[in-house]
Amino acid sequence: MTHPLIIIGSGPAGHTAAIYAGRARLNPLLFEGEFAAGVAAGGQLTTTTDVENFPGFPEGIMGPDLMEKMRLQSKKSGAEILTKTVTKVAFQNRPFKIYSDNLEYHAHAVIIATGATAKRLDIPGDRLFWQKGISACAVCDGGLPLFRNKPMAVVGGGDSACEEALYLTKFASHVSLIVRKNHLKASKVMQERLIEHPKISIHYDSVVSEAKGNSILTQIIIQNTLTKQEQEMAVSGLFYAIGHSPNSSFLEGQLTLDASGYIQTKPGSTQTNIEGVYACGDVQDPIYRQAITSAGSGCMAALDAERWLAEKKLHL
Repeated sequence: MTHPLIIIGSGPAGHTAAIYAGRARLNPLLFEGEFAAGVAAGGQLTTTTDVENFPGFPEGIMGPDLMEKMRLQSKKSGAEILTKTVTKVAFQNRPFKIYSDNLEYHAHAVIIATGATAKRLDIPGDRLFWQKGISACAVCDGGLPLFRNKPMAVVGGGDSACEEALYLTKFASHVSLIVRKNHLKASKVMQERLIEHPKISIHYDSVVSEAKGNSILTQIIIQNTLTKQEQEMAVSGLFYAIGHSPNSSFLEGQLTLDASGYIQTKPGSTQTNIEGVYACGDVQDPIYRQAITSAGSGCMAALDAERWLAEKKLHL
């Protein structure tokens, strides 16, 4: 059997694509993954608590609850969902081949929505306080009541770290930027904004060596990389801004990627370098990385795939 459309990934991008494709009567088959990239089916939102910036939920919603609603809507729209992880694809010939659990699936069109995984610190307390004070998205979590008017810390020295530190000043009593090197990698303009801000202090030649607390994070231990001296710092929030890893390794070089591994798509579309293969969400977005932008690109991918299938007369 050859499916008109297979969707790989189950975050906001994948499920939005499934909803649109299902309503277009494409009978999409969606692989939601089974703890793929170390994250449960549903993607990064399953590791978050309160989501306050997704439209339609003025009181906020728990990340896992939001993803469960999307999953139910996908099924109601006509998508078939398999709790399997795709391990390999073959795009050299048509129909395309998708492999999972030593089984082979065929599709005329494929949407890749496998997301990206935030890089985290392998330190004592990371797992214990993840989403209990530790996060990898200041824009997503920085405004939560847990953090308001309390000291926070950001790890990183690039533009993203500086942007997150500046963003957090809207809510924090003070923000400490922990920088491994003796300088910032951010642009000069960003550095100037950061250095001049009265609520931000920069700790150069420093790393976070431990996160501590009770039920939630209350302090971190930072170590000077030169002297090896350690000091305790009271914080209610610790935000990683050390990059993301797009979940694209299973493609084995069959699609055009950028230097960081993000799938490249044609401007103004979700089309990859292979006709009939589309990419959406964080696996092709190194800039915004928000649930709502992922959902929007998932819609685009489904519409692009539907039009292509119709043009090729491959629609059921």
